[in-house]
Amino acid sequence: MPLIDFDAALARWRQTGGGRAVLINLSENHTFRVEGPGGTHILRLHRPGYQSAAAIESELAWLQALRAADAVPVPQPLPGADGALVQELEGRYAVLFALEPGREPTPEDDLVPLFRIVGAYAARTHLHVEHWSRPQGFTRPTWDAGAILDADGLWGDWRSAPKLTAAGRETLAELDERLRTVLAAYGTGGDRFGLIHADMRLANLLVAPGRTTLIDFDDCGFGWFLYDFAASLSFLETSPLVPELRRSWLAGYTAVRPLQQEDLAVIDAMVLLRRMALLAWVGSHSETPLAQEHAPRFAADTVTLAATWLAAPVG
Repeated sequence: MPLIDFDAALARWRQTGGGRAVLINLSENHTFRVEGPGGTHILRLHRPGYQSAAAIESELAWLQALRAADAVPVPQPLPGADGALVQELEGRYAVLFALEPGREPTPEDDLVPLFRIVGAYAARTHLHVEHWSRPQGFTRPTWDAGAILDADGLWGDWRSAPKLTAAGRETLAELDERLRTVLAAYGTGGDRFGLIHADMRLANLLVAPGRTTLIDFDDCGFGWFLYDFAASLSFLETSPLVPELRRSWLAGYTAVRPLQQEDLAVIDAMVLLRRMALLAWVGSHSETPLAQEHAPRFAADTVTLAATWLAAPVG
């Protein structure tokens, strides 16, 4: 648990003053469920040094713009008593959100229809950013090949992943080089690269009857639009359902926003780029239950996926 004075922290918002916070998730940040005089809310306590106040404010600006445009169902950030959405609590930034209905889907659920919804959501957010005028001072990270694959990548260095063997490191070094080549050729034109959610995985969805809410924009940044598909497969990449999930996601996406053949041709590269990002994350976030769960096999399975893709015919 983070060492902060929760009584003083919760007093920053009228809805939570005098309330009680219970940790419900530890991943990039600490997330709490807060029971207070204004009902139930969600408090996100940011990981120190990950996002600046300006970056968090930029995330929330996009979230509010999506809500205003009714593009997709997303959470509502709530201002503190001083009117600011981002509060600083003993050196850590915090944001309070209204509680959204639904539950996190699991790999055991029927994911095929859900992936069609997520594909449509991705397309709607991409259409939105193509026409949205970002506010002055808007700043978010860039999820390009270097930011993911370099030794000082945003989520750490994949070369330091747990259980990665010397032979596996050689295979992934070849993958690293190929990914950079393929994605450089694909390019970063405005029709394929822009502001994305960047983490549309199962853990960031809330499914309720008649409504699916896309949550946690904390990793949003500038990247390839199809990286959002890759992120939706996070920790599912070895599932035999992947081809069917891919078809469903693409059906939802292309019903809203068209894709070209060159877009479709890089989907597998995007999946492997995301996998490399997760491999680095598992190594650099060893204190989290999610990283601990996946650490024993994540490197070996990533090497297998890489070897299969590298051996496939080009084109």
